[in-house]
Amino acid sequence: MTPARSRILAAVGAAALFSPAGLHSQGEPRHCRLVLEPGARTGYAIGQNNYFAAGNVRLRCEGSSVRIRSDSLASYASQIVEFIGNVRYEDSSMVMTADRGTYRRDGERWEARGNVVTRNTGGSTMRGPSLDYLRIVPGFRDTVEVFADGRPTIDYLPRDSTGAEQEKYVIVGDRVRMKGEDRLWAGGRVTIDRSDVSAHADSMRLDTGVGQDGALIGRAQVDGLGKDAFSLTGSTINLRLEQNDLTYVQANGAGKAVSADWTLVADTIGLDVNARVLEQTLAWGSAVRPHAVSATYEITADSLALDSPAKVLTEARAFGKAWVASGDDTTTAQRDWLRGDTVTARFARVDTAGKSKTVVHRVESWKDASSFYQVFDPARPGVPSLNYARGNRILVLMKDGPEGGVERVEIQGKVDGVQLEPKPAAAKDTTAATPPKPAVDSTAGAVQP
Repeated sequence: MTPARSRILAAVGAAALFSPAGLHSQGEPRHCRLVLEPGARTGYAIGQNNYFAAGNVRLRCEGSSVRIRSDSLASYASQIVEFIGNVRYEDSSMVMTADRGTYRRDGERWEARGNVVTRNTGGSTMRGPSLDYLRIVPGFRDTVEVFADGRPTIDYLPRDSTGAEQEKYVIVGDRVRMKGEDRLWAGGRVTIDRSDVSAHADSMRLDTGVGQDGALIGRAQVDGLGKDAFSLTGSTINLRLEQNDLTYVQANGAGKAVSADWTLVADTIGLDVNARVLEQTLAWGSAVRPHAVSATYEITADSLALDSPAKVLTEARAFGKAWVASGDDTTTAQRDWLRGDTVTARFARVDTAGKSKTVVHRVESWKDASSFYQVFDPARPGVPSLNYARGNRILVLMKDGPEGGVERVEIQGKVDGVQLEPKPAAAKDTTAATPPKPAVDSTAGAVQP
């Protein structure tokens, strides 16, 4: 028998060894039928149930787009095929390279190990030491699934409804699972980074397909980057997307939000983001009631809404045992405040010492309203008058300009209160005896008592 004929027969026999028939019974899924690509210069060794090959091994999965290359391979009992050295796997969904690869017929599972790099048809890539890939098999599995551990790095490239590429997310985690091209789970020191946002948590979920949402679970934090920077932390943080851009984040449990203007804590905090700019903040809770503090105001309530269109705080609405205080020094008890079931505060930007800051411009309270404010009289510098008032509705208008202070107070319905004036300065006592002048001894030049 000639060497060429021997090689052909060996190839045919090898195909029979690790390429079982497609269907075993009615309705059973079709398995990959591996066959050698023509033209490959490959050496073969055939055992009773095993097959070995070396030298530019090239195979394809008959009737599909699957192609596999490696330096060598070993097939065991037609159930497990190992690929060794410079492995390349590709199908209609992705291309993968690795140091080693294993095909497991049971479950149609491809396992890659060592310097694994994958790129799917959507443009996303993954790099790491280990990856398991479960391809689509008609009648058995309708969606690609990927499992990776060893802290892989993913360049996740979402697309809009037209298929156009959007800015990628860089996702890193100890363990990752992907289903299709738009659903992803990660666990263990997870980080997510993009030019406009950075986040981290113990684990995460992300759906950039139909769901357009996600979640960060365990010691979660989201930082909005850029000119309108903010930071949000919580036990968990839920995400909402629109065309894969972040539009809403909500911290649940021990929530804390920090922006350029204020710091806010509450059980639950939600941030509305439009075109990567924070526009509204919502907060509510019972264990930790909303409490917002800035350099010029302080607010507490059962629930709270802060409006900041175009990155400028314009209005705060506080509901349920609401309390709003103003003043440059938020550490002192001597500040003007307004209390009620509902309190609305409107803000203005003022310039002082070459800097711009947000100050309270108008505060209004409804139902069981009360207020405390100080009145400074320029004619009597020093201690101010103190005013405490109650009513069904109280409106406090502040003075314009950086100095601030109360300009006018309007009270309606069952009005009562008290105003305390500072004690007048004590009059000078003109009746006190004038002490005698000491006598002068002109001869001694000394002063005598």
